Amino acid sequence: MARKKVFSGIQPTGNIHIGNYLGALRNWVALQEEYDCIYCVVDLHAITVPQDPAAFPGERHDAAKVLLAMGVDPGRSLLYYQSRVPQHAELAWILSTIASTGQMNRMTQFKEKADKAGSNLGLYSYPVLMAADILLFRADAVPVGEDQKQHLELTRDLAERFNARFGEEFPLPEPIIPKTGARIMSLQDPTAKMSKSDPDPASRILILDDPATIRRRVKRAVTDSETEVRFDWEKKAGVSNLMEMYSLFTGASMEQIEAEFGTGGYGRFKEAVAEEIIAGLAPFRRAYEALDDAEVDRIMEAGAEAARRRAEVYQEAVRRRVGLSA
Repeated sequence: MARKKVFSGIQPTGNIHIGNYLGALRNWVALQEEYDCIYCVVDLHAITVPQDPAAFPGERHDAAKVLLAMGVDPGRSLLYYQSRVPQHAELAWILSTIASTGQMNRMTQFKEKADKAGSNLGLYSYPVLMAADILLFRADAVPVGEDQKQHLELTRDLAERFNARFGEEFPLPEPIIPKTGARIMSLQDPTAKMSKSDPDPASRILILDDPATIRRRVKRAVTDSETEVRFDWEKKAGVSNLMEMYSLFTGASMEQIEAEFGTGGYGRFKEAVAEEIIAGLAPFRRAYEALDDAEVDRIMEAGAEAARRRAEVYQEAVRRRVGLSA
């Protein structure tokens, strides 16, 4: 019996942080055990906001290298750069002809990003390209955070609309949402998601940060004026955020964390959080440093070649459906 297909992608802008890892990438690695996984570095999405063309190739490469270091296995998963598979953009255009402007206007992430980076057509139609990414390989499921559920709903709607108009072609992908860790918050503003685009570097911990940087950023993490370590997102968001990280790196329950650190003050707890993060990330740093850059390039190009072959079979079926096939 063929495995169900999973698709997911990550932007190459800036370094990957522990929110990416705990919320998504750790799950990517685990999913390889039971799914046919298709993962890509979504560089076409990244250029919807300004990029430095000289630095961008290096950022793409670093993102691919981190994914490999974390355990994405090109022997078991399809791994490639989105821009190297032109069928993504072709399907996005076809889907854009059946997507309504009303749907696009309701996309909340466009409003958030447009406020920061300025509006452009690519940013506006970003969710349609995301839908094409998912539907191109006929994915059955997509690992998503809560903030991406709206985009997946659009994907399902476009698939249903295409199927109704042109014939059954796309499955309706289901979300895979981790029970915990789906939304790691900023160290400086625990009401906001940890983000690569936050101008304050102290707001996040990068996967490749050295131990001294990790200790410093956890020590300076915003908490509150109390001293009790207690899991309460409404009243103690900063502490709860650190407890989530500690739990995800150690497997300890919130009750166990409260029992161990509850009355010991924040200083001791923050030291413990920092040390667990350092220990948890150490294998990735070692694996990253051991990777040969030329071999990473070879892996990504081989992945793109395989993805193009596989995508073309699917995309030709779409062309036939809409009358574009010769």
